[in-house]
Amino acid sequence: MKFNLVSLFLAAISIVELNAQPKAPDWTADATIYEVNVRQYTPEGTFAAFQKHLPRLKELGIDILWLMPINPIGEKNRKGTLGSYYSVKDYKDINPEFGNKNDFKDLVDEIHKLGMHVIVDWVANHTAWDNSWVLDHPEYYTKDSLGNFVPPVADWADVIDLNFDNKDLRKKMIDALCYWVTDFNIDGYRCDVAGMIPTDFWNEAREQLDKIKPVFMLAEWETPELHEKAFEMTYAWDIHKTMNNIYKGEKSAEDLQKLLLEDQKKFPAYAYRMQFTSNHDENTWNGTEFERLGEAAEMFAVLIYVIPGMPLIYNGQEAGFNKRLDFFEKDLITWKESKFSKLYSDLNKLKQTNKALHNSTGGGSLRFIETSDKNVLAIIREKDDDKVLGLFNLSSSKLEISVTDKSLCDSYYNFSTNNVIKLSDNINVTLNPWSYNLFYTTK
Repeated sequence: MKFNLVSLFLAAISIVELNAQPKAPDWTADATIYEVNVRQYTPEGTFAAFQKHLPRLKELGIDILWLMPINPIGEKNRKGTLGSYYSVKDYKDINPEFGNKNDFKDLVDEIHKLGMHVIVDWVANHTAWDNSWVLDHPEYYTKDSLGNFVPPVADWADVIDLNFDNKDLRKKMIDALCYWVTDFNIDGYRCDVAGMIPTDFWNEAREQLDKIKPVFMLAEWETPELHEKAFEMTYAWDIHKTMNNIYKGEKSAEDLQKLLLEDQKKFPAYAYRMQFTSNHDENTWNGTEFERLGEAAEMFAVLIYVIPGMPLIYNGQEAGFNKRLDFFEKDLITWKESKFSKLYSDLNKLKQTNKALHNSTGGGSLRFIETSDKNVLAIIREKDDDKVLGLFNLSSSKLEISVTDKSLCDSYYNFSTNNVIKLSDNINVTLNPWSYNLFYTTK
């Protein structure tokens, strides 16, 4: 009897632990995420104007649209003419630049009609200086020894820090998070500087949000504990920075392989890691993917689809847009025909149809195959009958390599030509500088 009671107790603990982890909605299983900068997307810079692009994005194979913050922007201590999206004046209102709440609701409804989903950028760590809470609830804010409001980071002079030790603030913030899910049917949030806020706040918020509907949560941070209850996905910043440094000659293919394997051990198996070659921060402050990755931009775009994680496309990447967008002013994306549109469309289609590339535990595990040159990554992922083999030259030299592994034997489609080829357990390949070969099976 004692043994049975102990067994039941341990089983109960296991169930609690299992239920504690965030349960990703089914629609995220093979998803690609796309970041939308509404201000710069169209000449009008409105929800209604952006809505006209939805059929194109559906055709591109986008599953999740991430809208940068939609709230009114503070005017006091504003940076530039239009200010930063991340200086929030009112958590329950719409930035009038974009339209009104009816326009936003129409956009969300149309996204859902097309079979896509939408998450909204949420800035919980700080507010604008002229947020109503400053006068109504000064106790919500962090203050210095003289009782003055303070920015969370010295350079963020247009915002002031919130103090999450205040329980009433937590209730108000969760109420605002629930508002957009309840009243507008959004599907989750991308949470700005999530690690600067106590994890237990996010855990509580996620619990309340899931009572409304299953949501998807992305943390702008890179710590495993955020995956325990609150977030499905975190930024793979270290992987991204390593790719940049490889092109600069400061890191190697061996460094990236080591980091990818460490990442697998560090994070829980169910975690989604967001892989990217650009985003709004990188584009504005560090340069476009063409500035940072040069002629390797295409190769790394393919690589982020092959390694475990959910790929991100930042708006304009599909048009080969090579310009740093101004953060505080109007600065339009130039939409044009580009080889990257077909590339991303083909990659999204492959991700959706080949289970080896699915997200989280639904995809194949990562395995590296030894090659005759240390500058080449040979990656193979398998799930059920699906397999993907990627060969990536992470150098500026033309390389002739050999790869030997019994798992190579199979018939594959060549991603670049769509021709069917038969590979043996030993293959010899010539790879141009910063190039790739991608092969896949789909049965």
